[in-house]
Amino acid sequence: MAYRWKNDLSAPDATPEAVFMNRRQWMAGMAAGVALTGLSGRARAAGEDAGLEPNSWEDITTYNNYYEFGTGKDDPVKYADRLSIAPWEVQIDGLVDRPGAYAFKDIMARMTIEERIYRFRCVEAWSMVIPWNGFELADLLDMAGVQAGAKYVAFETVLDKDAMPGTRYPVLDWPYVEGLRLDEAMHPLTIMATGIYGRDIPKQNGAPLRLVVPWKYGFKSIKSVVRITLTDSEPPTSWNKANPREYGFYSNVNPEVDHPRWSQATERRVGGGIFSPRIETPMFNGYGEDVAGLYDGMDLTRFF
Repeated sequence: MAYRWKNDLSAPDATPEAVFMNRRQWMAGMAAGVALTGLSGRARAAGEDAGLEPNSWEDITTYNNYYEFGTGKDDPVKYADRLSIAPWEVQIDGLVDRPGAYAFKDIMARMTIEERIYRFRCVEAWSMVIPWNGFELADLLDMAGVQAGAKYVAFETVLDKDAMPGTRYPVLDWPYVEGLRLDEAMHPLTIMATGIYGRDIPKQNGAPLRLVVPWKYGFKSIKSVVRITLTDSEPPTSWNKANPREYGFYSNVNPEVDHPRWSQATERRVGGGIFSPRIETPMFNGYGEDVAGLYDGMDLTRFF
């Protein structure tokens, strides 16, 4: 891949669990070309005093939102095991040359899996640092063949009412849907995550395949994707449909645009304890050097 960005997170900041148990395994992985990629040169400044130590596997896998299983932070852990993820297919359709149902195992056979250490910022003003494993969404879209008329990419989460008790209630209009502009989707920072800490991604975190867009609020990173559609018009997104005043289509991390019910200027780092200080939230979650150009000329207050 021709484009790479500066990485300002090193192994001490966020490292696969294997490193803590076996330093030799880590060094062997690095020698074999395992990619440690993540924050751009400016990305760490706001959180530097907090140390940016890795969030634990327990933090990452027990504190998350997955409303299909319930609105509580621990509901996904309670109920996600009910969801069957094998076999798994992703329907890719719309403005593509090769539409069809792509088996997950076939996708994995063709993709290059990398480690990406990313900040993760929830719209609820909490954050983590997560070492994802996955591949660039652009590679998957290239496999399907993006047609010239495509301008947006729409995503859809699996809907299994028997396995997902939260879908029995009208919290959102199910199934969960999300969308990106095509240039956002094709950006090298945008990945489809298949793992965390070198392990398969757990069901409560969006197994077997979830989107990760690190400069946007976490709800944009749709989980358990079963459909990807290339389109020429802006697709509907679940939270925007539910409350357009509070959740815009873009949902870029922006400390200067508050949520109507709370400030977005600071965040609470999960795992820091109840007495840990709040830290300042950087624009675009610290990835501005890489992605700000996508929004040149846009009013980011109006197009939030």
